[in-house]
Amino acid sequence: MPTELDEVVREEWGRMVAVLLGRFRRLDLVEDALGDAVEAAARQWARDGAPANPAGWLQTVARRRVVDRLRSEAMAGRRHALLAADLDRRPPRVMADPGDLVEDDLLRLVLMCTHPALAPESASALALRLVLGVSTHDIAALFLVPEPTMAARITRAKKKIVTAGIPFAVPGLAALPGRLETVAQTAYLAFTAGYAPASGTRLVRPDLAGEAVRLVRTVHVLRPDDPTLTALLALMLLQHSRRDARVDDQGRLVVLADQDRGRWHYGEIEEARRLLAAPGLVGTPLPELAATYVLQALVAAEHVAPDSAQTRWDRVVDLYDQLLVLAPSPAARLARAVAVAETSGPQAGLEALEGVEMPGNHRLAAVRAELLAREGDVAAALEQFDVALAACGNEAERAHLRRRCSTLTGPGG
Repeated sequence: MPTELDEVVREEWGRMVAVLLGRFRRLDLVEDALGDAVEAAARQWARDGAPANPAGWLQTVARRRVVDRLRSEAMAGRRHALLAADLDRRPPRVMADPGDLVEDDLLRLVLMCTHPALAPESASALALRLVLGVSTHDIAALFLVPEPTMAARITRAKKKIVTAGIPFAVPGLAALPGRLETVAQTAYLAFTAGYAPASGTRLVRPDLAGEAVRLVRTVHVLRPDDPTLTALLALMLLQHSRRDARVDDQGRLVVLADQDRGRWHYGEIEEARRLLAAPGLVGTPLPELAATYVLQALVAAEHVAPDSAQTRWDRVVDLYDQLLVLAPSPAARLARAVAVAETSGPQAGLEALEGVEMPGNHRLAAVRAELLAREGDVAAALEQFDVALAACGNEAERAHLRRRCSTLTGPGG
């Protein structure tokens, strides 16, 4: 696949699906048509070069494919032939749903994917793939499952939407709260996919992470007193505020302790602090999901210090202990182990990693390697770095791991 095509599919897939689905409402036709367009592009762009507007080219070809398919269906049924011709002349509609509860195209699609006919995990996975264009590989990494398992889960969800005739429409105001928890979880998964992509060449996808923040902002406007949305927005803003400092001018990873804190977005940090101080989050029992977001946001807030030496790692450990009571997960245990190592030394961190399992994910081995290196066990550290490199699909992170290895082996090692 030409590089330009790979990039536009990675970056624009979700938006193209949203626009076409907004016009035609047929998920099956839209995905098939975009697939056809990508195949055509692979042939033509390799021969003639990429067009000036790659996304526009793909969308135009896909639109024609959908119209052709609708025309064929209409003709086969010996009716609606004029409708198919009319579709080709009709100016694009921004949205199919005439309601005014939600005006955001992508949010409408996310809400469609969160229909109660789908299990929450399937709904989130479908929305990530369909609406936000996250690759199946990266979605599988987010859910800590093998890629074929995730591919099958997404396929089943799409079939259910098509066969059940789930409408492309925003639920009514009464039904909206029931879907918001899945919307929030989906948005945070999308943010994570942008904040730490599991594949590709870039360490950060600020466009995807920013889109996820925007989605949560949009829903938060609808329900400003919802504690889950308030806490999630605070968490995302605190993490997103560091985006420019996480890579250097060559796109290389910069660890938190070495980041230029002058490049952080302090306006977002202050907004997050105000959200965390909101009456709905302070001094009142919180829903479990809201409480988990608050604890993670408080962890992120602990890192907002003039320099890394002032971080209160003991507080971070305490916050992770509280989080693990509410929502035990391998990722939280891994993060806690890092904090334990900062507080009590690398050996304590290694002990905190015992029993943690993250199949297919490189971060567990990478952290273990780093702690072993700090303990002075170079051979064991290099062995774990090899494990991490074998599992890591992100080129920027792989380069960082290789550089770290070279510091242990020395020139020519």
